[in-house]
Amino acid sequence: MDTKRADTVAAPRRFPLREVVLFAAVLTAVLGVYLVMGAAYSTRMLVEASCYAILALGLTIQWGYAGQFNAGVMGFVALGGFCAMFFSMPINEAFWGSELPGELGQVLLYAIVAILVVFGATRLDRIGVPKLLRTLIAIILGVVLYLMVVNAFRGVTDQIEARAGFIGGLGLPVGVGWIVGGALAGGVGYFIGKVCLGLRSDYLAIATLGIAEIIKAFLKNADWLTRGTATVSPLPWPVPGPAEIGFTLARALYLSVTAAMIAVIFFLLSRAYHAPWGRMIRAIRDNEISAAAMGKDINKRRLEIFVLGCVLMGLGGAALASFNSMFDPQGYLPLNHTFLVLVMVILGGPGNNLGTLFGAVAVYIIWIMSAPLALFLMDMAMSLGQGLGWETPTNMDSRALQARVFVIGLLITLVLRYAPKGLLPEKVKHHG
Repeated sequence: MDTKRADTVAAPRRFPLREVVLFAAVLTAVLGVYLVMGAAYSTRMLVEASCYAILALGLTIQWGYAGQFNAGVMGFVALGGFCAMFFSMPINEAFWGSELPGELGQVLLYAIVAILVVFGATRLDRIGVPKLLRTLIAIILGVVLYLMVVNAFRGVTDQIEARAGFIGGLGLPVGVGWIVGGALAGGVGYFIGKVCLGLRSDYLAIATLGIAEIIKAFLKNADWLTRGTATVSPLPWPVPGPAEIGFTLARALYLSVTAAMIAVIFFLLSRAYHAPWGRMIRAIRDNEISAAAMGKDINKRRLEIFVLGCVLMGLGGAALASFNSMFDPQGYLPLNHTFLVLVMVILGGPGNNLGTLFGAVAVYIIWIMSAPLALFLMDMAMSLGQGLGWETPTNMDSRALQARVFVIGLLITLVLRYAPKGLLPEKVKHHG
């Protein structure tokens, strides 16, 4: 028998017992929620879980495929939500019907010219200007032009807020905002990756966390663009809304859209994972020095995977904002839009797309149902306590909401202790 051929024969596939048991448990939990909470509430929970599944897939290819720890998921989610709002909201005639668009465009043109001037000043050494003098000229020009542009920009934005409230939207189909949201998140991720991917994993996490807070602060304070803390609502849906066909059916249609998106993303990611490109990404993750010695462009491939993950985060953020029918920059929180996604990936298994989907649905069910379950248990305890003469505490609803954090913290502790690679760990095929 040919030894070389025998080495390449794949081992017989086992029955996926663990996968079947875990997904059966999730299905049982979903059915239980439907029976207890009703169809409208449960369908809403599944739609939000599907949006989080897209976010988790974006994180699992960054962390699971390439070992890049992105702690700034929230920022890319917010960019996707902003695009969903900006492109789908109706046109604000109070803004577009005035001279304000021309003035805003003029200021933006000034900003572009200022950037080009400063960039040109940094290249003066090529025509014989000493480097020290070149740097001094660039710094002075940068400060002066920045103050001039900011002063002009503030004057225009104050006028926009006073006369029109904010710019408004572009009145385009919802899908356009979702696509642009993914593209914008990917574009921002490209520039972040060019700067930060050379850092170690812990420094990369710190850098992305800080950048996410910067994005949130900009969106929250740009009242002329996003209305800031005043929020923008209602955002249009890509399917008929609850006012037209009822809550349950409208949410079911929305769920079909997000489920179709997940199916396409899952198929493409699975193909990429098993393709030579995926094997190369994993080789870079496992042994960067060996991969570089084989002639692989490490920085280029790491940037590709980082941008791809950011695109999915922006897409999921856009779908989530549209479903909530509201854009609130202040509502983006590291706990809800970074840590929760991280828990989903850890529970399911970094690098395993199927495990990530399981983790997203399971963790979101636990996150949502922790509060009503905790409230139910507290009410039972208070009923028993009243019979014993105990004093009944107040703010039971807020106390029950705090149980979410406790339950998720306990969950992540147990997973890291007993299943550090996740409940469905990554399966890497070895070829002889």
